[in-house]
Amino acid sequence: MSATSIAVAQILVLVIALVAVHIPLGGYMARVFTSTRHLRVERAGYRVLRVDPDADQRWSMYLMSVLGFSLVSVLFLYGLERLQAYLPLSLGISGMDPAGAWNTAVSFVTNTNWQWYSGETAAGHLLQMAGFAVQNFLSAAVGIAVVVALIRGLARSGADGRVGNFWSDLVRTVVRILLPISVVAAVVLIGMGVIQNLSAHTEIATLAGGSQHVLGGPVASQEAIKELGTNGGGFFNANSAHPFENPTPLSNLLEIFLLLAIPFSLPRTFGIMVGDRRQGWAIVGVMGTLWAGAVGLLTWAELAGRGLVPAAAGAAMEGKETRFGAAASALFAASTTSTSTGAVNSMHDSLTAAGGGVTIFNMQLGEISPGGTGSGLYGMLVLVIVAVFIAGLMVGRTPEYLGKKIGRQEITLVALYVLATPAIVLMGTAISIATPAGQAGILNSGAHGLSEVLYAFTSAANNNGSAFAGLTVATPFYNVLLGLAMLFGRFVPIALVLALAGRFASQKTVPASAGTLPTHRPLFAGLLLAVVLVVVGLTYIPVLALGPIAEALQ
Repeated sequence: MSATSIAVAQILVLVIALVAVHIPLGGYMARVFTSTRHLRVERAGYRVLRVDPDADQRWSMYLMSVLGFSLVSVLFLYGLERLQAYLPLSLGISGMDPAGAWNTAVSFVTNTNWQWYSGETAAGHLLQMAGFAVQNFLSAAVGIAVVVALIRGLARSGADGRVGNFWSDLVRTVVRILLPISVVAAVVLIGMGVIQNLSAHTEIATLAGGSQHVLGGPVASQEAIKELGTNGGGFFNANSAHPFENPTPLSNLLEIFLLLAIPFSLPRTFGIMVGDRRQGWAIVGVMGTLWAGAVGLLTWAELAGRGLVPAAAGAAMEGKETRFGAAASALFAASTTSTSTGAVNSMHDSLTAAGGGVTIFNMQLGEISPGGTGSGLYGMLVLVIVAVFIAGLMVGRTPEYLGKKIGRQEITLVALYVLATPAIVLMGTAISIATPAGQAGILNSGAHGLSEVLYAFTSAANNNGSAFAGLTVATPFYNVLLGLAMLFGRFVPIALVLALAGRFASQKTVPASAGTLPTHRPLFAGLLLAVVLVVVGLTYIPVLALGPIAEALQ
Protein backbone atom coordinates (compact mmCIF):
# COMPACT_ATOMS: atom_id res chain seq x y z
CA MET A 1 0.00 0.00 0.00
CA SER A 2 1.12 3.56 -0.67
CA ALA A 3 1.71 6.02 2.16
CA THR A 4 -1.46 7.89 1.17
CA SER A 5 -3.55 4.71 1.24
CA ILE A 6 -2.21 3.82 4.69
CA ALA A 7 -2.98 7.33 5.96
CA VAL A 8 -6.55 7.19 4.66
CA ALA A 9 -7.12 3.68 6.03
CA GLN A 10 -6.03 4.47 9.58
CA ILE A 11 -8.05 7.72 9.61
CA LEU A 12 -11.15 5.79 8.51
CA VAL A 13 -10.63 3.15 11.22
CA LEU A 14 -10.23 5.89 13.83
CA VAL A 15 -13.34 7.78 12.67
CA ILE A 16 -15.43 4.60 12.71
CA ALA A 17 -14.31 3.85 16.27
CA LEU A 18 -15.10 7.40 17.42
CA VAL A 19 -18.53 7.31 15.79
CA ALA A 20 -19.22 3.96 17.44
CA VAL A 21 -18.61 5.31 20.96
CA HIS A 22 -20.08 8.80 20.50
CA ILE A 23 -23.68 7.96 21.39
CA PRO A 24 -23.14 5.35 24.15
CA LEU A 25 -20.31 7.23 25.88
CA GLY A 26 -21.98 10.62 25.55
CA GLY A 27 -25.26 9.24 26.86
CA TYR A 28 -23.53 7.48 29.74
CA MET A 29 -21.77 10.66 30.83
CA ALA A 30 -25.09 12.53 30.77
CA ARG A 31 -26.60 9.90 33.06
CA VAL A 32 -23.61 10.16 35.40
CA PHE A 33 -24.13 13.89 35.92
CA THR A 34 -27.93 13.83 36.16
CA SER A 35 -28.24 10.84 38.49
CA THR A 36 -29.39 11.47 42.06
CA ARG A 37 -27.74 8.29 43.39
CA HIS A 38 -24.35 8.15 45.08
CA LEU A 39 -22.33 4.95 44.91
CA ARG A 40 -21.06 3.49 48.17
CA VAL A 41 -17.43 4.24 47.33
CA GLU A 42 -18.42 7.81 46.46
CA ARG A 43 -20.17 8.30 49.80
CA ALA A 44 -17.00 7.10 51.54
CA GLY A 45 -15.02 9.68 49.63
CA TYR A 46 -17.41 12.46 50.63
CA ARG A 47 -17.03 11.51 54.27
CA VAL A 48 -13.25 11.70 53.97
CA LEU A 49 -13.50 15.10 52.26
CA ARG A 50 -16.17 16.21 54.79
CA VAL A 51 -18.41 17.64 52.06
CA ASP A 52 -22.12 17.44 51.33
CA PRO A 53 -22.45 16.14 47.74
CA ASP A 54 -26.09 17.28 47.53
CA ALA A 55 -25.35 20.93 48.36
CA ASP A 56 -26.10 22.99 45.24
CA GLN A 57 -23.28 25.54 45.00
CA ARG A 58 -23.47 29.01 43.50
CA TRP A 59 -20.92 29.61 40.78
CA SER A 60 -18.62 31.58 43.10
CA MET A 61 -18.49 28.76 45.65
CA TYR A 62 -17.99 26.23 42.83
CA LEU A 63 -15.02 28.31 41.66
CA MET A 64 -13.59 28.54 45.18
CA SER A 65 -13.81 24.75 45.43
CA VAL A 66 -11.95 24.35 42.12
CA LEU A 67 -9.22 26.79 43.14
CA GLY A 68 -8.87 25.42 46.67
CA PHE A 69 -8.65 21.83 45.47
CA SER A 70 -6.10 22.77 42.80
CA LEU A 71 -3.98 24.70 45.30
CA VAL A 72 -3.82 21.71 47.63
CA SER A 73 -2.95 19.50 44.66
CA VAL A 74 -0.07 21.80 43.65
CA LEU A 75 1.32 21.86 47.20
CA PHE A 76 1.05 18.08 47.58
CA LEU A 77 2.76 17.36 44.28
CA TYR A 78 5.43 20.00 44.93
CA GLY A 79 6.20 18.30 48.24
CA LEU A 80 6.50 14.87 46.61
CA GLU A 81 8.92 16.24 44.02
CA ARG A 82 11.12 18.04 46.53
CA LEU A 83 11.23 15.11 49.00
CA GLN A 84 11.57 12.37 46.40
CA ALA A 85 15.03 11.26 47.58
CA TYR A 86 13.59 10.31 50.99
CA LEU A 87 10.61 8.36 49.66
CA PRO A 88 10.39 4.65 48.73
CA LEU A 89 10.69 3.58 45.09
CA SER A 90 12.74 6.69 44.34
CA LEU A 91 15.32 4.59 42.40
CA GLY A 92 18.01 6.74 43.98
CA ILE A 93 16.80 9.86 42.16
CA SER A 94 17.18 13.16 44.02
CA GLY A 95 14.43 15.72 44.52
CA MET A 96 13.72 18.41 41.95
CA ASP A 97 15.04 21.95 42.37
CA PRO A 98 12.50 24.58 43.52
CA ALA A 99 11.88 26.15 40.09
CA GLY A 100 11.60 22.77 38.38
CA ALA A 101 9.32 21.37 41.08
CA TRP A 102 7.08 24.44 40.82
CA ASN A 103 6.84 24.10 37.05
CA THR A 104 6.08 20.38 37.18
CA ALA A 105 3.51 20.65 39.98
CA VAL A 106 1.62 23.41 38.15
CA SER A 107 1.99 21.51 34.89
CA PHE A 108 0.28 18.32 36.05
CA VAL A 109 -2.42 20.06 38.12
CA THR A 110 -3.41 22.26 35.17
CA ASN A 111 -3.70 19.25 32.82
CA THR A 112 -0.73 20.59 30.82
CA ASN A 113 1.91 17.95 31.62
CA TRP A 114 4.72 20.11 30.27
CA GLN A 115 7.97 18.26 30.96
CA TRP A 116 11.26 20.13 31.18
CA TYR A 117 12.89 16.97 32.55
CA SER A 118 13.56 13.42 31.37
CA GLY A 119 11.24 10.97 33.10
CA GLU A 120 13.88 8.24 33.24
CA THR A 121 16.29 10.36 35.29
CA ALA A 122 14.07 12.77 37.26
CA ALA A 123 11.09 10.78 38.56
CA GLY A 124 11.00 7.55 40.57
CA HIS A 125 8.12 5.10 40.54
CA LEU A 126 6.34 6.55 43.60
CA LEU A 127 6.36 10.07 42.15
CA GLN A 128 5.10 8.71 38.84
CA MET A 129 2.25 6.78 40.50
CA ALA A 130 1.21 8.83 43.55
CA GLY A 131 2.03 12.17 41.97
CA PHE A 132 1.76 12.33 38.21
CA ALA A 133 -0.75 9.53 37.54
CA VAL A 134 -3.09 10.74 40.31
CA GLN A 135 -3.07 14.26 38.90
CA ASN A 136 -3.77 12.84 35.45
CA PHE A 137 -7.11 11.67 36.83
CA LEU A 138 -7.87 14.73 38.93
CA SER A 139 -6.93 17.46 36.46
CA ALA A 140 -8.99 15.78 33.73
CA ALA A 141 -11.93 15.50 36.14
CA VAL A 142 -11.71 19.21 37.00
CA GLY A 143 -12.08 20.14 33.32
CA ILE A 144 -15.13 17.91 32.90
CA ALA A 145 -16.67 19.27 36.13
CA VAL A 146 -16.34 22.86 34.86
CA VAL A 147 -18.05 22.16 31.55
CA VAL A 148 -20.84 20.28 33.34
CA ALA A 149 -21.38 23.38 35.50
CA LEU A 150 -21.65 25.51 32.35
CA ILE A 151 -24.12 23.06 30.81
CA ARG A 152 -26.26 23.23 33.96
CA GLY A 153 -26.16 27.01 33.78
CA LEU A 154 -27.60 26.87 30.26
CA ALA A 155 -30.14 24.18 31.16
CA ARG A 156 -31.49 25.69 34.39
CA SER A 157 -33.97 28.54 34.77
CA GLY A 158 -33.96 31.05 37.64
CA ALA A 159 -31.55 28.95 39.74
CA ASP A 160 -29.92 31.91 41.55
CA GLY A 161 -26.52 31.19 40.01
CA ARG A 162 -26.40 27.61 41.30
CA VAL A 163 -24.54 25.27 38.96
CA GLY A 164 -24.17 22.00 40.93
CA ASN A 165 -21.65 20.57 43.36
CA PHE A 166 -17.98 20.50 42.42
CA TRP A 167 -17.08 17.66 44.78
CA SER A 168 -19.84 15.43 43.45
CA ASP A 169 -18.89 16.20 39.84
CA LEU A 170 -15.21 15.56 40.56
CA VAL A 171 -15.72 12.24 42.34
CA ARG A 172 -18.25 10.94 39.83
CA THR A 173 -15.99 11.79 36.91
CA VAL A 174 -13.09 9.86 38.42
CA VAL A 175 -15.03 6.89 39.81
CA ARG A 176 -17.61 6.35 37.07
CA ILE A 177 -15.86 7.55 33.90
CA LEU A 178 -12.08 7.88 34.01
CA LEU A 179 -11.15 5.00 36.31
CA PRO A 180 -13.14 2.16 34.71
CA ILE A 181 -12.20 3.11 31.14
CA SER A 182 -8.55 3.51 32.14
CA VAL A 183 -8.45 0.07 33.75
CA VAL A 184 -9.76 -1.56 30.58
CA ALA A 185 -7.44 0.50 28.38
CA ALA A 186 -4.41 -0.34 30.54
CA VAL A 187 -5.13 -4.08 30.29
CA VAL A 188 -5.46 -3.79 26.50
CA LEU A 189 -2.21 -1.81 26.29
CA ILE A 190 -0.41 -4.48 28.35
CA GLY A 191 -1.68 -7.06 25.89
CA MET A 192 -0.21 -4.96 23.08
CA GLY A 193 3.22 -4.89 24.71
CA VAL A 194 3.24 -1.81 26.95
CA ILE A 195 5.16 -2.66 30.13
CA GLN A 196 3.67 -2.69 33.66
CA ASN A 197 5.97 -3.51 36.56
CA LEU A 198 7.91 -1.98 39.44
CA SER A 199 11.36 -2.87 38.12
CA ALA A 200 14.31 -0.56 38.45
CA HIS A 201 17.07 -0.49 35.86
CA THR A 202 17.74 -3.92 34.33
CA GLU A 203 20.96 -4.72 32.49
CA ILE A 204 20.37 -6.33 29.10
CA ALA A 205 22.66 -7.53 26.33
CA THR A 206 22.43 -5.60 23.07
CA LEU A 207 22.61 -7.02 19.53
CA ALA A 208 26.01 -5.40 19.15
CA GLY A 209 27.35 -7.44 22.04
CA GLY A 210 27.39 -4.67 24.61
CA SER A 211 25.13 -4.03 27.59
CA GLN A 212 22.49 -1.43 28.38
CA HIS A 213 20.49 -0.53 31.47
CA VAL A 214 16.76 -0.35 30.74
CA LEU A 215 14.24 1.18 33.14
CA GLY A 216 10.96 -0.59 33.84
CA GLY A 217 7.94 0.83 35.64
CA PRO A 218 4.15 1.09 35.90
CA VAL A 219 3.81 2.44 32.37
CA ALA A 220 0.55 0.98 31.00
CA SER A 221 -1.55 2.26 33.91
CA GLN A 222 -0.17 5.76 33.41
CA GLU A 223 -0.31 5.60 29.62
CA ALA A 224 -4.05 4.87 29.67
CA ILE A 225 -5.06 7.91 31.73
CA LYS A 226 -2.38 10.01 30.07
CA GLU A 227 -4.29 9.70 26.79
CA LEU A 228 -7.86 9.31 28.07
CA GLY A 229 -7.59 12.40 30.29
CA THR A 230 -5.85 14.43 27.54
CA ASN A 231 -2.88 14.86 29.86
CA GLY A 232 0.11 13.83 27.76
CA GLY A 233 2.98 13.53 30.23
CA GLY A 234 5.20 10.61 29.27
CA PHE A 235 6.76 8.09 31.62
CA PHE A 236 9.83 8.24 29.38
CA ASN A 237 11.42 11.28 27.79
CA ALA A 238 10.55 10.04 24.30
CA ASN A 239 6.88 9.94 25.35
CA SER A 240 4.67 7.89 22.99
CA ALA A 241 7.59 7.41 20.61
CA HIS A 242 9.17 5.07 23.21
CA PRO A 243 8.55 1.37 22.47
CA PHE A 244 7.69 0.69 26.14
CA GLU A 245 4.88 3.27 25.96
CA ASN A 246 3.72 2.69 22.40
CA PRO A 247 5.18 -0.47 20.84
CA THR A 248 3.15 -1.04 17.65
CA PRO A 249 1.04 0.78 15.04
CA LEU A 250 -2.05 -0.80 16.63
CA SER A 251 -1.23 0.59 20.09
CA ASN A 252 -0.54 3.91 18.41
CA LEU A 253 -4.02 3.98 16.91
CA LEU A 254 -5.56 2.98 20.25
CA GLU A 255 -3.79 5.84 22.01
CA ILE A 256 -5.06 8.35 19.46
CA PHE A 257 -8.57 6.93 19.94
CA LEU A 258 -8.31 7.30 23.72
CA LEU A 259 -7.29 10.94 23.60
CA LEU A 260 -10.19 11.80 21.27
CA ALA A 261 -12.96 9.62 22.74
CA ILE A 262 -14.21 11.78 25.63
CA PRO A 263 -13.83 15.20 23.93
CA PHE A 264 -15.76 14.02 20.86
CA SER A 265 -18.47 12.41 23.05
CA LEU A 266 -19.07 15.35 25.39
CA PRO A 267 -21.19 17.27 22.82
CA ARG A 268 -23.66 14.36 23.01
CA THR A 269 -23.69 14.78 26.81
CA PHE A 270 -24.33 18.50 26.32
CA GLY A 271 -27.23 17.92 23.92
CA ILE A 272 -28.93 15.50 26.31
CA MET A 273 -28.49 17.70 29.39
CA VAL A 274 -29.91 20.83 27.71
CA GLY A 275 -32.82 18.85 26.26
CA ASP A 276 -31.93 19.30 22.59
CA ARG A 277 -29.62 16.69 21.10
CA ARG A 278 -29.46 18.61 17.83
CA GLN A 279 -27.30 21.23 19.58
CA GLY A 280 -24.74 18.54 20.33
CA TRP A 281 -24.72 17.34 16.73
CA ALA A 282 -24.03 20.89 15.47
CA ILE A 283 -21.08 21.33 17.83
CA VAL A 284 -19.52 17.94 17.17
CA GLY A 285 -19.87 18.63 13.43
CA VAL A 286 -17.79 21.81 13.73
CA MET A 287 -15.25 20.07 15.98
CA GLY A 288 -14.95 17.21 13.51
CA THR A 289 -14.52 19.54 10.55
CA LEU A 290 -11.69 21.43 12.25
CA TRP A 291 -9.98 18.19 13.29
CA ALA A 292 -10.29 16.66 9.82
CA GLY A 293 -8.84 19.82 8.28
CA ALA A 294 -5.87 19.74 10.64
CA VAL A 295 -5.24 16.04 10.01
CA GLY A 296 -5.44 16.53 6.25
CA LEU A 297 -3.12 19.54 6.15
CA LEU A 298 -0.54 18.03 8.49
CA THR A 299 -0.52 14.69 6.70
CA TRP A 300 -0.07 16.43 3.35
CA ALA A 301 2.74 18.59 4.75
CA GLU A 302 4.67 15.57 6.06
CA LEU A 303 4.09 13.27 3.08
CA ALA A 304 4.99 16.00 0.59
CA GLY A 305 7.98 17.37 2.50
CA ARG A 306 10.17 19.67 0.44
CA GLY A 307 13.77 18.75 -0.33
CA LEU A 308 15.77 15.89 -1.79
CA VAL A 309 15.87 13.75 1.37
CA PRO A 310 12.07 13.70 1.96
CA ALA A 311 11.57 12.96 -1.73
CA ALA A 312 13.98 10.02 -1.56
CA ALA A 313 12.41 8.67 1.66
CA GLY A 314 8.85 9.15 0.40
CA ALA A 315 8.05 11.56 3.24
CA ALA A 316 9.66 13.91 5.76
CA MET A 317 10.95 11.14 8.04
CA GLU A 318 13.29 13.18 10.26
CA GLY A 319 12.15 12.90 13.87
CA LYS A 320 9.64 10.14 13.04
CA GLU A 321 9.50 6.60 14.40
CA THR A 322 9.93 4.08 11.60
CA ARG A 323 7.48 1.82 13.47
CA PHE A 324 4.72 4.33 12.67
CA GLY A 325 5.83 6.28 9.61
CA ALA A 326 4.97 9.83 8.61
CA ALA A 327 1.21 9.31 8.22
CA ALA A 328 0.64 7.88 11.70
CA SER A 329 2.94 10.53 13.18
CA ALA A 330 0.98 13.28 11.45
CA LEU A 331 -2.33 11.85 12.68
CA PHE A 332 -0.98 11.72 16.23
CA ALA A 333 0.46 15.25 16.03
CA ALA A 334 -2.76 16.75 14.68
CA SER A 335 -4.87 14.97 17.31
CA THR A 336 -2.65 15.71 20.29
CA THR A 337 -2.58 19.45 19.49
CA SER A 338 -6.27 19.56 18.62
CA THR A 339 -6.87 18.32 22.15
CA SER A 340 -4.96 19.44 25.23
CA THR A 341 -3.05 16.15 25.34
CA GLY A 342 0.44 17.11 24.27
CA ALA A 343 1.68 13.51 24.03
CA VAL A 344 3.91 12.94 21.00
CA ASN A 345 5.02 9.96 18.95
CA SER A 346 7.40 12.05 16.83
CA MET A 347 9.60 15.10 17.33
CA HIS A 348 7.43 18.15 16.58
CA ASP A 349 10.55 20.29 16.19
CA SER A 350 11.37 18.12 13.16
CA LEU A 351 8.01 18.60 11.46
CA THR A 352 8.07 20.50 8.21
CA ALA A 353 7.53 24.24 8.59
CA ALA A 354 3.95 23.90 7.35
CA GLY A 355 3.30 20.88 9.57
CA GLY A 356 4.68 22.65 12.63
CA GLY A 357 2.52 25.65 11.79
CA VAL A 358 -0.58 23.44 11.80
CA THR A 359 0.22 22.12 15.29
CA ILE A 360 0.73 25.65 16.62
CA PHE A 361 -2.49 26.88 14.99
CA ASN A 362 -4.44 23.93 16.46
CA MET A 363 -3.47 25.05 19.94
CA GLN A 364 -4.03 28.73 19.19
CA LEU A 365 -7.63 27.99 18.25
CA GLY A 366 -8.03 27.15 21.93
CA GLU A 367 -7.89 23.39 21.39
CA ILE A 368 -11.57 23.11 20.58
CA SER A 369 -11.32 20.51 17.82
CA PRO A 370 -12.34 18.68 19.98
CA GLY A 371 -10.15 20.00 22.81
CA GLY A 372 -9.31 18.63 26.21
CA THR A 373 -11.62 16.74 28.58
CA GLY A 374 -14.15 19.45 29.36
CA SER A 375 -11.99 22.40 28.35
CA GLY A 376 -12.58 21.77 24.65
CA LEU A 377 -16.36 21.86 24.97
CA TYR A 378 -16.54 24.90 27.23
CA GLY A 379 -14.15 26.70 24.89
CA MET A 380 -16.40 25.85 21.95
CA LEU A 381 -19.52 26.94 23.85
CA VAL A 382 -17.93 30.33 24.49
CA LEU A 383 -17.37 30.70 20.75
CA VAL A 384 -20.96 29.59 20.12
CA ILE A 385 -22.05 32.57 22.21
CA VAL A 386 -19.78 34.83 20.11
CA ALA A 387 -21.41 33.48 16.95
CA VAL A 388 -24.91 34.00 18.34
CA PHE A 389 -24.01 37.54 19.37
CA ILE A 390 -22.65 38.36 15.91
CA ALA A 391 -25.74 36.86 14.26
CA GLY A 392 -27.96 38.94 16.56
CA LEU A 393 -26.15 42.12 15.56
CA MET A 394 -26.55 41.25 11.89
CA VAL A 395 -30.34 40.91 12.08
CA GLY A 396 -30.95 43.51 14.77
CA ARG A 397 -32.29 41.17 17.47
CA THR A 398 -31.29 40.63 21.08
CA PRO A 399 -29.05 37.54 20.89
CA GLU A 400 -30.05 34.49 22.90
CA TYR A 401 -28.82 30.92 23.14
CA LEU A 402 -30.96 28.06 24.42
CA GLY A 403 -33.40 30.59 25.79
CA LYS A 404 -30.78 32.65 27.64
CA LYS A 405 -30.26 36.31 26.77
CA ILE A 406 -26.73 37.41 25.90
CA GLY A 407 -26.38 40.92 27.28
CA ARG A 408 -23.53 43.26 28.12
CA GLN A 409 -22.29 41.34 31.14
CA GLU A 410 -22.36 37.98 29.38
CA ILE A 411 -20.52 39.26 26.32
CA THR A 412 -17.94 41.00 28.54
CA LEU A 413 -17.11 37.67 30.16
CA VAL A 414 -16.92 36.04 26.73
CA ALA A 415 -14.63 38.77 25.36
CA LEU A 416 -12.29 38.43 28.34
CA TYR A 417 -12.19 34.66 27.77
CA VAL A 418 -11.32 35.07 24.09
CA LEU A 419 -8.57 37.60 24.83
CA ALA A 420 -7.03 36.03 27.95
CA THR A 421 -5.06 33.18 26.39
CA PRO A 422 -3.68 35.15 23.41
CA ALA A 423 -2.48 37.83 25.84
CA ILE A 424 -0.61 35.23 27.89
CA VAL A 425 0.91 33.60 24.79
CA LEU A 426 2.05 36.80 23.11
CA MET A 427 3.34 38.46 26.28
CA GLY A 428 5.32 35.37 27.27
CA THR A 429 6.79 35.06 23.78
CA ALA A 430 7.71 38.75 23.67
CA ILE A 431 9.43 38.64 27.08
CA SER A 432 11.42 35.55 26.08
CA ILE A 433 12.74 36.84 22.77
CA ALA A 434 13.52 40.28 24.24
CA THR A 435 15.56 39.16 27.26
CA PRO A 436 19.01 37.53 27.45
CA ALA A 437 17.71 34.72 29.69
CA GLY A 438 15.02 33.87 27.15
CA GLN A 439 17.33 34.14 24.13
CA ALA A 440 19.86 31.82 25.76
CA GLY A 441 17.50 28.86 25.43
CA ILE A 442 16.75 29.28 21.71
CA LEU A 443 18.58 26.71 19.60
CA ASN A 444 17.82 27.97 16.09
CA SER A 445 18.11 31.46 14.72
CA GLY A 446 15.57 33.25 12.56
CA ALA A 447 11.98 32.17 11.95
CA HIS A 448 12.35 28.69 13.42
CA GLY A 449 13.81 30.08 16.64
CA LEU A 450 10.75 32.31 17.02
CA SER A 451 8.52 29.31 16.32
CA GLU A 452 10.22 27.38 19.14
CA VAL A 453 9.39 30.08 21.68
CA LEU A 454 5.92 30.70 20.27
CA TYR A 455 5.16 26.98 20.40
CA ALA A 456 6.29 26.76 24.04
CA PHE A 457 4.01 29.56 25.27
CA THR A 458 1.14 28.50 23.05
CA SER A 459 1.44 25.00 24.48
CA ALA A 460 1.73 26.22 28.09
CA ALA A 461 -1.07 28.79 28.03
CA ASN A 462 -3.44 26.39 26.26
CA ASN A 463 -2.47 23.59 28.69
CA ASN A 464 -1.21 21.30 25.94
CA GLY A 465 2.31 20.37 27.04
CA SER A 466 3.96 19.34 23.77
CA ALA A 467 7.02 21.27 22.61
CA PHE A 468 9.44 22.20 19.88
CA ALA A 469 12.18 20.60 21.92
CA GLY A 470 14.92 22.66 20.33
CA LEU A 471 14.16 25.27 23.00
CA THR A 472 16.11 24.66 26.21
CA VAL A 473 13.57 25.17 28.98
CA ALA A 474 15.31 23.46 31.91
CA THR A 475 16.28 26.86 33.36
CA PRO A 476 14.80 28.90 36.22
CA PHE A 477 13.69 31.58 33.72
CA TYR A 478 11.56 29.26 31.58
CA ASN A 479 10.42 27.08 34.47
CA VAL A 480 8.98 30.08 36.31
CA LEU A 481 7.59 31.93 33.28
CA LEU A 482 6.02 28.86 31.65
CA GLY A 483 4.62 27.83 35.03
CA LEU A 484 2.85 31.19 35.29
CA ALA A 485 1.56 30.81 31.72
CA MET A 486 0.12 27.37 32.57
CA LEU A 487 -1.45 28.63 35.80
CA PHE A 488 -3.14 31.70 34.32
CA GLY A 489 -3.98 29.87 31.09
CA ARG A 490 -5.94 27.27 33.09
CA PHE A 491 -7.69 29.15 35.85
CA VAL A 492 -8.49 32.55 34.31
CA PRO A 493 -10.66 30.89 31.61
CA ILE A 494 -12.21 28.57 34.23
CA ALA A 495 -13.15 31.55 36.41
CA LEU A 496 -14.76 33.32 33.44
CA VAL A 497 -16.63 30.18 32.34
CA LEU A 498 -18.06 29.60 35.81
CA ALA A 499 -19.07 33.26 36.11
CA LEU A 500 -20.84 32.88 32.76
CA ALA A 501 -22.52 29.69 33.99
CA GLY A 502 -23.78 31.58 37.04
CA ARG A 503 -25.17 34.38 34.90
CA PHE A 504 -27.08 31.92 32.71
CA ALA A 505 -28.33 29.87 35.67
CA SER A 506 -29.82 33.02 37.23
CA GLN A 507 -31.80 33.87 34.11
CA LYS A 508 -35.30 32.69 33.35
CA THR A 509 -35.41 30.63 30.19
CA VAL A 510 -37.16 32.48 27.37
CA PRO A 511 -39.37 30.28 25.15
CA ALA A 512 -38.30 30.01 21.52
CA SER A 513 -40.20 32.22 19.09
CA ALA A 514 -40.41 32.69 15.33
CA GLY A 515 -37.47 35.09 15.54
CA THR A 516 -35.21 32.78 17.52
CA LEU A 517 -31.96 31.91 15.75
CA PRO A 518 -31.81 28.14 15.09
CA THR A 519 -28.43 27.09 16.45
CA HIS A 520 -28.66 23.45 15.40
CA ARG A 521 -28.72 23.87 11.63
CA PRO A 522 -25.85 23.70 9.11
CA LEU A 523 -26.06 27.46 8.47
CA PHE A 524 -25.25 28.24 12.09
CA ALA A 525 -22.56 25.55 12.14
CA GLY A 526 -20.95 27.30 9.16
CA LEU A 527 -21.13 30.64 10.98
CA LEU A 528 -19.55 29.08 14.06
CA LEU A 529 -16.74 27.62 11.94
CA ALA A 530 -16.08 31.07 10.48
CA VAL A 531 -16.04 32.65 13.94
CA VAL A 532 -13.50 30.09 15.15
CA LEU A 533 -11.16 30.72 12.23
CA VAL A 534 -11.59 34.49 12.00
CA VAL A 535 -12.15 35.77 15.54
CA VAL A 536 -9.67 33.39 17.19
CA GLY A 537 -7.33 32.39 14.40
CA LEU A 538 -6.57 35.87 13.05
CA THR A 539 -5.38 36.98 16.49
CA TYR A 540 -2.13 35.13 15.87
CA ILE A 541 -1.59 35.80 12.16
CA PRO A 542 1.12 38.48 12.66
CA VAL A 543 3.32 36.27 14.83
CA LEU A 544 2.62 33.19 12.69
CA ALA A 545 3.72 35.19 9.65
CA LEU A 546 7.06 35.88 11.34
CA GLY A 547 7.51 32.26 12.44
CA PRO A 548 6.22 29.13 10.67
CA ILE A 549 4.76 30.93 7.64
CA ALA A 550 8.02 32.77 6.93
CA GLU A 551 9.98 29.54 7.38
CA ALA A 552 7.67 27.63 5.03
CA LEU A 553 8.13 30.27 2.32
CA GLN A 554 11.92 30.28 2.55
